[in-house]
Amino acid sequence: MDGGNAVAQAIHDFVVRNRDCYDLIVTTQDWHIEPGRHWSEDPDYVDTWPVHGKAGSANAQLHACIKDLNIDHHMKKGQYSAAYSGFEGVEDNSDAVPTREEVDAMASRTLERLLRDHGVTDVDIVGIALSHCVKDTALDAQRLGFATRVYTDLSVPVSPELGELALDQLRDAGVILVEGADSTL
Repeated sequence: MDGGNAVAQAIHDFVVRNRDCYDLIVTTQDWHIEPGRHWSEDPDYVDTWPVHGKAGSANAQLHACIKDLNIDHHMKKGQYSAAYSGFEGVEDNSDAVPTREEVDAMASRTLERLLRDHGVTDVDIVGIALSHCVKDTALDAQRLGFATRVYTDLSVPVSPELGELALDQLRDAGVILVEGADSTL
């Protein structure tokens, strides 16, 4: 994805500068096992995609810049569905490919539960792709009552058009959009 490496580096730098300002930092990542029609040999790049984020593969691993941050909590999503929102994932700090039964057993380890257990009331969301995963995670966070901000300069969309559509949807939902990759909180 164009800009993905640059965004990963910018996120890394932002977290290094601002880590002490956050009570909790969590990653989310596609960890697809059998995501159904989400993978397609003829993708439309809106709802269907080439094989990506395949659990256990190098493609599903966190970007090296993010992995270097040594974050303790990792939400893996989309094992058996598209799952764009981080709130559809389960906490799984292993690199192993779980069975369906193991995924089901993790069902209570949700992002919402993790945030609430840590007393989090405000969330900042960054990443790839603004037009899909960042957007859906932010919309879910807002719907669940978290004060939600998206750092637009720490996110990148699949396309400029889908990015603008996502920004409109986020604004309409009351999500705060900010730029501040170079800032210190």
